[in-house]
Amino acid sequence: MLLCTDFTDPRFMEGLTGLVFDCDGVLFDSWEVNKAYYNAIREGLGLGPMDADMEHYVHAHAVSESIVRITPEGRLNEAQAVRASLDYRDLIHLMRPAPGLVPMLDAARDAGLRLGVFTNRSSTMELVLETFGLDHFFEPVITARDVPPKPAPEGLRRILGRWRATAGQVAFVGDTSLDQRAARGAGVRFWAYRSEALAADLHVNDFWCLGRRLAGLGRRPAGVPWRTARGNFP
Repeated sequence: MLLCTDFTDPRFMEGLTGLVFDCDGVLFDSWEVNKAYYNAIREGLGLGPMDADMEHYVHAHAVSESIVRITPEGRLNEAQAVRASLDYRDLIHLMRPAPGLVPMLDAARDAGLRLGVFTNRSSTMELVLETFGLDHFFEPVITARDVPPKPAPEGLRRILGRWRATAGQVAFVGDTSLDQRAARGAGVRFWAYRSEALAADLHVNDFWCLGRRLAGLGRRPAGVPWRTARGNFP
């Protein structure tokens, strides 16, 4: 297992051409906005806040699955109506970009890596990226509106096809067992972000560390695989 402190080991970049990121818990600390959003739905149903198990569930799962999880049986149509009345723009200020995110993305792009997103969010992903000025970094952005949600690997497979990349050329950065299972299902490398309990090819402590290592690689044309060779790594 490689850790952030081991990034001088060239194996972490061998053959890599692209990085795919999960959104919630990786690109953003979105725990509070998720709580607020789903608690608003429950409030609209005359219910109290979510319990701890519900909070952890909605952090990782798609909205369609999450609404079923937090809604009493027989009231799903009511919950969908409450959801339709909410404006996510009223809550988006509760999201926080991960520390060191933008310098890391700049360094990754300079190192020639393609950048994509695969998330269990649906209709809000574009709004989030535009609000925080990150939309220009990622192509493509695949959501649960486009493909079956994680742990299904179809989103990663679609990105591989768009990039014309092999599974061995891509790493997926995630923080939950759903991300891990999606990566394994697609055959790509799994990099766990601040989730030491997950089995991963690389454990990323923080984006400041990753960004510094990527910046040390220098500039490279987009999509060209990294090879272990003298001078390629800091």
